[in-house]
Amino acid sequence: MKVVLAYDSFKGCMTAEEACLTTSDAIREILPDTDVVCVPLSDGGEGLVHCVEKVIPVERIKLKAHDPLMNIIDASYVVSDDVAYMEMAETSGLTLVPMEKRNPLLTTTYGVGEMIVDATKRGCKKIILGIGGSATCDGGKGMLEAIGNDGVDFGSLPSITVACDVTNPLYGENGASYVFSPQKGANKEQVIELDNRLRVFARETEKAGYATPELAQYPGTGAAGGLGYGLMAYLKAELKSGIDIILDINNFDNIIKDADFVITGEGKSDEQTLMGKVPDGVSRRCLKIGIPAWLLSGVVDDKNGELQNRFQVVKSINEGDDRPLVELIRNDIAKSNMFKTIKKLL
Repeated sequence: MKVVLAYDSFKGCMTAEEACLTTSDAIREILPDTDVVCVPLSDGGEGLVHCVEKVIPVERIKLKAHDPLMNIIDASYVVSDDVAYMEMAETSGLTLVPMEKRNPLLTTTYGVGEMIVDATKRGCKKIILGIGGSATCDGGKGMLEAIGNDGVDFGSLPSITVACDVTNPLYGENGASYVFSPQKGANKEQVIELDNRLRVFARETEKAGYATPELAQYPGTGAAGGLGYGLMAYLKAELKSGIDIILDINNFDNIIKDADFVITGEGKSDEQTLMGKVPDGVSRRCLKIGIPAWLLSGVVDDKNGELQNRFQVVKSINEGDDRPLVELIRNDIAKSNMFKTIKKLL
């Protein structure tokens, strides 16, 4: 029998690797001859580079770049063959801005442009870019300025694939500013101003012939404060599900083709799980070739039964354990409950 373990991290509780190893130990105790394959995962965005480093040999590239407030910082990305893997959060991430200085009217994606230019000058033919965790809402204008200031022509850039699981448009009630800028430090007035700025930027882009009016409403153009829009309009980037990028890097389809079943999971599974999270990507690949998938998570909230429809088994590893959450998220208790759950299921 072959079982593939493909967990995301149980945030603040167990790493993806720990979840895989604990499950593997439990399976081997019950069924010692089982071929267990561990594929710890992330859904892209923040953590993309770490996931890549675990799977393929890479060279880490270091550079000086500008942070969201235009301070010079040390930044890095990785390269394998002629493909660069980078995260916008490395130069334009929210964690780079102290709480008291967070203001998306002032923050910029300039550093993202500098990383793209650096990879271009190194001869990279393709860039895979994770855009989670941004501090910005500039539509990618800062990125474009950095590329322009460096004298690099947009047409000479590598092809860019963006890891993006956000489906918001550029502007409007569901757009980049209204949905995301409050958590980046914007007050109500600033949210409106930022939304207006994005509308003006879209009109300028359309007038310059880089985009049609429809592009601003395309799902994902509002990702990372509208960076998705700037990347698509000016750099002809392709937006792709983060988990699909990670699964392809791991050669996941080939790994599962002869599996009897696959087990996936995360800290909490609910209606958002099927919107591009790790278990969603894993189960879609399993469904395609008719392999059963199990979902084992710390908390399961499946009011509409959508998870039950997608997975053969849906279970909380903490089922029947009445201890408070602060106890259940302890690493030792989570591992113990995972171990017991697997043994019981088998």
